[in-house]
Amino acid sequence: MMSICQFVRSFKYALSGLYIVWREEQNFRVQIVAALLVFILALLLKIKHYEFLVLVMISVFVLVLEVLNSILERIVDAMRPRINIFVEAIKDMMAAAVLLASLFSVIIGLIIFLPYIKNLFS
Repeated sequence: MMSICQFVRSFKYALSGLYIVWREEQNFRVQIVAALLVFILALLLKIKHYEFLVLVMISVFVLVLEVLNSILERIVDAMRPRINIFVEAIKDMMAAAVLLASLFSVIIGLIIFLPYIKNLFS
């Protein structure tokens, strides 16, 4: 069983990892700001609770995927001298995964927000 000290230490390591991603990954910072703007808009438009939950879930999904992308890039960079023919393709595919998640989150956001925005102008 995990002690309180072990739990606190694990939490400290996780926060340290988040700080590293925040400090070193511009896309992560941009995505955090975008998520905050989405949440502010959601509060201003008073969207339904389940819609807000969907926005939180897709925002967290994109952020987690960006963290995984950063991890994979570092792993691939560490292996670069041995298998360099795959490095660029691996990085491009992971970036594509983040791009797809981001694009679909924008589409979901539009599906949720457009009716509320339309109601503001009608």
